[in-house]
Amino acid sequence: MTRKYFGTDGVRGRVGQLPITPDFVMRLGFSAGKVLLERSTMPAGERPGVLIGKDTRVSGYMLESALEAGFSAAGVDVCLVGPMPTPAVAYLTRALRLQAGIVISASHNPYYDNGIKFFSAQGTKLPDEMEHEIEAGIDQEMLCVQSADLGRARRIDDARGRYIEFCKSTFPNDFDLRGLKIVVDCAHGAAYHIAADVFHELGAEVVAIGVQPNGLNINAEVGATAPQALREAVLANRADLGIALDGDADRIQMADAEGNLYDGDQLLLAIVRSRALKQPVQGVVGTLMSNLALEHALGRMGVPFVRAAVGDRYVVEALHRNGWLYGGENSGHILALDRHSTGDGIVAGLQVLAALRESGGDLKSLLGSLVLYPQKLINVPVAKGFAWQDCPSIIEVRDAVEARLAGRGRVLLRPSGTEPLLRVMVEGEDVVEVVSAAEEIAAVVRSAAAG
Repeated sequence: MTRKYFGTDGVRGRVGQLPITPDFVMRLGFSAGKVLLERSTMPAGERPGVLIGKDTRVSGYMLESALEAGFSAAGVDVCLVGPMPTPAVAYLTRALRLQAGIVISASHNPYYDNGIKFFSAQGTKLPDEMEHEIEAGIDQEMLCVQSADLGRARRIDDARGRYIEFCKSTFPNDFDLRGLKIVVDCAHGAAYHIAADVFHELGAEVVAIGVQPNGLNINAEVGATAPQALREAVLANRADLGIALDGDADRIQMADAEGNLYDGDQLLLAIVRSRALKQPVQGVVGTLMSNLALEHALGRMGVPFVRAAVGDRYVVEALHRNGWLYGGENSGHILALDRHSTGDGIVAGLQVLAALRESGGDLKSLLGSLVLYPQKLINVPVAKGFAWQDCPSIIEVRDAVEARLAGRGRVLLRPSGTEPLLRVMVEGEDVVEVVSAAEEIAAVVRSAAAG
């Protein structure tokens, strides 16, 4: 089925433009509430409940009120937690036995974007069929239940403390972080009042950056999407490690004491290698963007590897389908289903730190001989729904580049699930060849999109 509003990670767009407008978001909440009521197995007279969290964008206040109104009009109770990481909403939804969790966030996007994403009662992204049900109701007439049946709203005052304790519980009880100096970059986002405390309470000396949100500076030259700030802070503070999260804290990048940066592929391998020392790892799920070096390293370990579509929801689906525990994206979404139901930057960082404590080494030694193949990613603006597969010039240049690589690399073209972009990625052994090939394809895409 074709999606009208939902992308790979909920509904997302520019604030003030459809679908990120107050009236649309209210209808989205109402439709989602109706679907929850229709699917509810609760005793008669009991109302389903949902949890709503948000990141630090100024538009979050407006959208939170619109969602609350929509759910209340449908007859669904609402619990509000304010600024809270996306994975915290997933955890709290499960812990409070609620029927759904909703996050108001555009993740790594700039402040002027925002989005709505949903979690099930189990703390996982909603299945496609449920999103289709919600979409089908958005454009229908919005009514309102009788006053006696309206949903109530309340605040969960201890949500922050609950989530901090959960994160700490994923770190081995017989380890601590004493003696480590760690820079934690929260991207002026949802973890600004949480992440530093997690690592500090486990014993680390913490230098916190990106913890002064003003509604407009989320992800602005800080965080996992701008890791140079982390690298500079680690070197300036002579820290042992650095951890950078994105605006909703479900992505992570790390830096070592020398300022070397480590992406999601490398950190995933570090976790898997550590787990494999204790018991066999049945398999790992990556995505179409995962580096070939990760696949080859896992192959040398005898660990099966499969690729899912880009998006952590598809990684989770593949993990469940195969009965596996570990997966992720090179962007920094890392899944350790033995610790959490969804990708969590803080929890992933703790798993890497646990691996370092167990090995007694550093990140570089933990990763062994892993050297990532050069990748070049170019985001080309295109019209929404641009059918690049129907453009002979794009197909021709893609096939020509693949022929030149002759098995020494790969080409991937895919539309963004959250922005009007066509992502052009080329990966191979030679960085000069990779960059040149990516620019060649991107130039043809620009020409085709403009024509």
